[in-house]
Parts: sequence; structure tokens; C-alpha cells
Amino acid sequence: MIEVYSWATPNGHKVHIMLEECRLPWRAVPVDIGSGEQFRPEFLKISPNNKIPALVDPEGPDGRPITLFESGAILLYLAGKTGRFLPDSTRGKYEVLQWLMFQMGSVGPMLGQAHHFRIYAPEKIAYAIERYSNEAKRLYGVMNRQLAKSTYLAGPEYSIADIAVFPWLRSWKNQGIDWNDFPHLKGWFDEIAARPAVVRGVQVLADQRKSITDDRAREVLFGQEQYKAR
Repeated sequence: MIEVYSWATPNGHKVHIMLEECRLPWRAVPVDIGSGEQFRPEFLKISPNNKIPALVDPEGPDGRPITLFESGAILLYLAGKTGRFLPDSTRGKYEVLQWLMFQMGSVGPMLGQAHHFRIYAPEKIAYAIERYSNEAKRLYGVMNRQLAKSTYLAGPEYSIADIAVFPWLRSWKNQGIDWNDFPHLKGWFDEIAARPAVVRGVQVLADQRKSITDDRAREVLFGQEQYKAR
């Protein structure tokens, strides 16, 4: 059985959703990132960047166990393992991959910064809030224009690109977004949200997640705890 060391975050939910969509046997192993469990030596062995999610598959591609970190790499691995949500054709594959990289290089990092400066930063820095809120709106606009001419982000078929992006948009309020400005993206969002596998995926570990309100959690996630030599 596949094990996913994870938490109820957008990057965690990407992998939860993919596993549910593929109907693979798996279980979630909680890694409470607010209490510092991501720094434990046993977790760092499979995720050297101390980030969730990380995957352990006892039946890797050569019949031996494989461990993987980075959610995008895990999505690609699972797509290859199951033959699902990534086209067989070279053209179709690269059309999906460019949108997957768009999520990994732009949507995740920029919306993460928007969350940080709008919600979590101890100081309200007007420049940072404006900078990342505007970038969030710009990225929503990119996706809205794409979905004005395409059923899904990478074409006519649902793919790992959609799976990767969707969890990041669930916090649209925290990103300063008005859905009325992005009708095509909103239609896509509602369709994805209604998929049974997505409903199941976003519930994984959700009951264990805590609000980042105490000083200890803030120090672990955003303070010097991140930079200790290990």
C-alpha cells in the first residue's frame, strides 16, 4: 500500500486527490507541520527539503520500493504508474506539463506569498500585500483566459494540471479574489470541486489541521526553526 506523508495543505491535497482519482490503495501518514514534525530525521530521509507531501510506494517501477518528494514529481509518478491524467501523445503530454509547471512555478509560490502577507505575516506590509494580491489576480486572469477557450487547463481532457491547480484556488478569499472577475475559471472550479474523488481528497487530514494562531506554530513555519542546521 502506498503511504503519503502529508498534511491538509494545497500541496498535500494535490496528491490526495490524484490517489483518489486513480483509486489506488493508499493511506495518509500525518505530518503536523505546525508542530515541527517535518523536521524529524525519519521524515527528512524521504523529504530532504522538509516539506510535505512525500510518498513511499513499496511497489516501485522496478518492483522495489521508491520514495519521492515534491508534489509535482509525485503527480507525474502516479500518472506514469496508472496511465491516467497525462496524455500518451507527445504533444498532449507537453501541453499538460507546461500547465503543471505553471502551477509549480507561479500559482503555488505566488498564492503562497499572498496568503503569507495577507494573513500570517506579523507586520502588515502594504507593498507586499499589494504586490502578491495583484499577482494572484494576474494568475487568475491567465487561467480564466485559457479556460475561455478550453474545457480544462491543458485541453479537452482533465489532467494532472487541473489536479495540481485546484487546491490552491480553494482559498480564493484569502487571496483577495472576486470570482465575478473570472467566470470561466469559476465554472471550471465548480466542476472540479464536485468530482467525487476531489471531495474525498480534500477531506483527507482536514479534521487534524489547526489554525496557525499560536507563536510556536508561526516560529516553526515562518521563523528561525526553518533554518536550523540538521
